[in-house]
Amino acid sequence: MVEQSSEVPISGADETAVTMSDTGPGRAETERKLAAALAELVEADHVPADSHFFTDLGANSLVMAQFCARLRKIPDLPSPSIRDIYRHPTIRGLAEALAPASPDGSAPAAPAPTAETASEPAAVTPVNPLHHRLCGAFQLLVFLVYSLVYGYIAAGGYEWISEASGPGGVYLRSLVFGSIAFVSLCAFPVLAKWILVGRWKPGEFPVWGLAYARLWFVKVLLHANPMVFLVGTPLYVLYLRALGARIGKGVTILSRSVPVCTDLLTIGAGTLIRKDSFFLGYRAHAGRIQTGRVTIGRDAFVGEKTVLDIDTSLGDGAQLGHSSALHRGQAVPDGERWHGSPAEPTDVDHVRVPPARCGTLRRAWFGTVTLLQLVFIYIPIALGGVYMVFTGIPAIGKRLDPQTAVLSRPELIPDALAVSLAVFFGFVGVGLVALCTLPRLLDLVVRPDRVYPLYGLHYTLHRLAARVTNIKFFTWLFGDSSYIVYYLRRLGYDLSRVEQTGSNFGTEVQHETPTLVTVGTGTMVADGLSVVNAEYSGTSFRLSRVTIGPRNFLGNNIAYPAGGRTGENCLLATKVLVPLDGEVRTNVGLLGSPPFEIPRSVDRDARFDHLRTGEELRRHLSAKNRYNLLSMTLMLFARWLHVFLLTLFGLVSVELYGVAGQVVIALFLALTLLMTTAYYVLVERCMTRFRALTPQLCSIYDRNFWLHERLWKVPVQYLNIFNGTPYKSLVWRLLGVRMGKRVFDDGCFMTERTLAAVGDECTLNVGSKIQCHSQEDGTFKSDGITLGARCTLGVAAHVHYGVTMGEGSVLAPDSFLMKGEEVPPGAHWGGNPAVDMPEPGGGPLPPDLAEKKTDAAAAATR
Repeated sequence: MVEQSSEVPISGADETAVTMSDTGPGRAETERKLAAALAELVEADHVPADSHFFTDLGANSLVMAQFCARLRKIPDLPSPSIRDIYRHPTIRGLAEALAPASPDGSAPAAPAPTAETASEPAAVTPVNPLHHRLCGAFQLLVFLVYSLVYGYIAAGGYEWISEASGPGGVYLRSLVFGSIAFVSLCAFPVLAKWILVGRWKPGEFPVWGLAYARLWFVKVLLHANPMVFLVGTPLYVLYLRALGARIGKGVTILSRSVPVCTDLLTIGAGTLIRKDSFFLGYRAHAGRIQTGRVTIGRDAFVGEKTVLDIDTSLGDGAQLGHSSALHRGQAVPDGERWHGSPAEPTDVDHVRVPPARCGTLRRAWFGTVTLLQLVFIYIPIALGGVYMVFTGIPAIGKRLDPQTAVLSRPELIPDALAVSLAVFFGFVGVGLVALCTLPRLLDLVVRPDRVYPLYGLHYTLHRLAARVTNIKFFTWLFGDSSYIVYYLRRLGYDLSRVEQTGSNFGTEVQHETPTLVTVGTGTMVADGLSVVNAEYSGTSFRLSRVTIGPRNFLGNNIAYPAGGRTGENCLLATKVLVPLDGEVRTNVGLLGSPPFEIPRSVDRDARFDHLRTGEELRRHLSAKNRYNLLSMTLMLFARWLHVFLLTLFGLVSVELYGVAGQVVIALFLALTLLMTTAYYVLVERCMTRFRALTPQLCSIYDRNFWLHERLWKVPVQYLNIFNGTPYKSLVWRLLGVRMGKRVFDDGCFMTERTLAAVGDECTLNVGSKIQCHSQEDGTFKSDGITLGARCTLGVAAHVHYGVTMGEGSVLAPDSFLMKGEEVPPGAHWGGNPAVDMPEPGGGPLPPDLAEKKTDAAAAATR
């Protein structure tokens, strides 16, 4: 049943995205061809011109995306966007909206952009196979040398600390060694950057070349830098200045995404940048690395889950809202507020917290205290604690003693079992107890709806609570099962009266504070929800309750802020921008950034609704709970077994330390990465029985879905170490991805590996995602995704299931390519949802791609 009137209101301008060619057929002929194309997709003999796509024909967003893709292949028909479909949901209305217009109604409109007149993306740079191999060899050498140096330093520090007498001596030596190590780890990336690069300048160079090797080396050092733990403090801003960034006074940066080309970054005084924002100063595009300036003025605001592409700027006092992006060349004027992807003007004020007194002295004091705590408390306790563990645990201490090392070898496996069980399940037990008590204790100090200045006691306690309660292990363990609701309730979530579905929340849920989250009855949440219940200005913050209404469904990768204007029975699509203005939306769906309204549901998506109530629900839910409990047990065992193997390997390394010394530590680090990768690849392939997944359209109470969601629990964090190296593609192949040659992957993630196909020499940027599935209420859908050779996915771009991207095509940063779309060869798409959007200043296509782009349209007319 469609819970929305047939006239679905659409926010935004009334202009269509694409007009009809001046050589097109008459209106009646257009309607006939549109109806014929849609009839094949909805399996109907005839589609009346006035039938509503969703209420009368039962189409859904996938069907209409396929409809748009089919029309794009026919040159003499209009090419609508998905926004046009929802704005004009009948054949007659769509044909009229897209028809040529003129003052007298007869003259043709200006022709739509063609392959000859539209701006084209830059030519793809072929990858030199020799450079590809040499770069991989260099990266491997860097890792091995780094491990060896780390081994020598760690061994020397341990031996020096072990010579101390008494706890006081251990503390002092830990303090000295730890402080020197901390300063060295922080200073080395700065020195390496200035020596190897000097100042970053706007330009471009091919991937896998010498210039790229320097960029990769500096990037790896920055990511391995302990300063990333000080994000949100004035010390982090000072560190970026040391790297060459021009940052004014009073700037607050909460994002852990470290900018690499820091000389190209300018941030004015008093500016605030929220978490999960990308402002890297570089991007990978068509086989090349492009660097460009990112300029942010004074007192500006950058929201959560945003992307600032190269050559973008925000003026003084400007704002960029949550879930938004500035594409290359975009500039927000002084004092204006923009949102959307790509961003456009809005009246919404995203800074809703009054300012507080937070001057230079307060920031300096906070930074000084933070540094002193780090040097005199955290570092000595961490190092001294490790030393005490090594000497206090018999399984380790007796192996460090040459007199007992030989005698202890028969006890390797029992000792490894004892240590791994104590460490692993001790962490689980202590972690659960801490998570259930700490948030409520901190709430006694940091009260909701009160304005506090930054960089004080309340700020410190708030950030401590956010870090502790967002430990990913437990949402990974309980997510996608009935047990996640009990965990979130213990954290402090107000879940009203829970209507258990067995998939109320996914495995990735984060918040600022768990005790100020309210989720209504019957609401389901997919992965990637970020509850933004802490509001910030450049000098202050305030905790506010976030309320998500009943009977909602939230798709993937959504930032839901305090004050979100959605109410009961809403569908929030993947990567949607949650509105902060206007009336409270009810009984509708929201899609895109900025959002527009779509039907909440359609008949085609309601085929499994009978399983969601009564005896059918109880029976199937009970079976799902048993299966999920078994999955949780198996994955806990798999995680513990990994810890056991590492512990066993560590004990062997300790025994060999007296023979090979520091080399053993270096080998331990290198072999740990190799063993972890091989172990989890084997776990995943065994779970699929070394077979590829098959596309599904089923209920969440179907056994095929249970097997599918079990795979989401296989840890994948180890993949990040391989970002930007040729070895990432090798690991993807081992996991089942049909991976082409010489693919550049700077941080892409693929949810269903065996359903994805990536062509030769593709370019995948950091934060991009290839998601071969979708869950909408109680229905699960999955299908393959194919990226042709030399495609580019921009930073934080999101590709949904059933998509095909032609050779040499480009998806712009922070874009959402909807399910079922077909991107022509050589096309440049962008936006949320993505449409044909040529980037200004692009060059001509290579001859082979230009020919394929022309042939794609011609083939549809044969």
